[in-house]
Amino acid sequence: MIFRLKAQPEFTEAETIDWLRLIRSENVGIKTFFDLLKFYGSAAAALEALPDLAARGGKKSIKILSKPDAEKEMAAAAKIGAVIVTMLAKDYPKPLKEIYDPPPVITVRGNPEILHKNAIAVVGARNASLNGCHFAGKLAKDLGREGYAIISGLARGIDTAAHKASVETGTIAVIAGGIDNIYPKENEKLYYEIIEKGGAIISELPIGAMPRPENFPQRNRIISGIAEGVLIVEAALKSGSLITARLALEQGREVFAVPGHPGDPRCQGPNKLIKQGAALVESADDIIAGLKNGGGSQLFTEKPETPFISPPVAAVSEETLADARGKVIENLSHAPTPLDSVIRATGLPVNIVLTVVLELELAGKAERSGGNKICLVEL
Repeated sequence: MIFRLKAQPEFTEAETIDWLRLIRSENVGIKTFFDLLKFYGSAAAALEALPDLAARGGKKSIKILSKPDAEKEMAAAAKIGAVIVTMLAKDYPKPLKEIYDPPPVITVRGNPEILHKNAIAVVGARNASLNGCHFAGKLAKDLGREGYAIISGLARGIDTAAHKASVETGTIAVIAGGIDNIYPKENEKLYYEIIEKGGAIISELPIGAMPRPENFPQRNRIISGIAEGVLIVEAALKSGSLITARLALEQGREVFAVPGHPGDPRCQGPNKLIKQGAALVESADDIIAGLKNGGGSQLFTEKPETPFISPPVAAVSEETLADARGKVIENLSHAPTPLDSVIRATGLPVNIVLTVVLELELAGKAERSGGNKICLVEL
């Protein structure tokens, strides 16, 4: 489901705190977060409902981020010159709102204005060759001169080359830890240079969070989500860069690849992408022309928008839910099942199935996966 939101500059600090508390609470993932908003109409109302929902799912208590802890996170961000931005705030990148699983809250350090520029993602191998880094830097510099912000992940290799080459024209680094956790440490100087030169650092994780392996694919969806197109320069067949390319396609972004020697494992990823239809790139002009011809720039045209916040879904009686729980659980397994299939199999109204699913998720007994699938969790 794609959410089209109306930017709300008047979004208050209290509402920001409520959004932060909700997304940081136990067992509240992104899909669960938005379902809770849809059901209860606001983050404040959803927070009040969490204990009861979790209890009905079989969990006696659920950890909800306290208001003082949310305020502490906001203060810690402000202390280092960062700001916490919700999806309804004017500084939230508009293209990121369009993806399937946009982060409800991001922390931005640096210049938020750059998030409104058209951006090209440049990603690739951490163990990149000197030629690969040189060419990635040349493309990033040329694209920057044409007015594009360059977005990448601050990793070694291609990411570093792209950031360094575009730091004067504007670059955005999306990191896989807290906004205050610079990784890798060798890029600490580059991290601060990006900020000082008018670029931005972005994270969706709490202050102090360590970069973990599972955070990097999540980080990659933000890189491609902000970008108008994604360029791959050197990447193995099984790599984070290929994950970024796949996410870009799922998000409707253009994918570009630099071909390489067939005997170099670092070139197998881009070569495969080209075989599958990615645009072959020899210069920045190829990317600019590809975006015009492919229609990627249409992502940034104005579209009618409606506020996400809506009246809460009507309450369901406990008797109805008790009967529905058994039916829903009978149709779930430890293998991911499309939620639409569960709704059809049970014959229950959508709001009742979603209520039961929310209960199970908040109790830690079920979890959502890509494609809006749901599965039971081993306890």
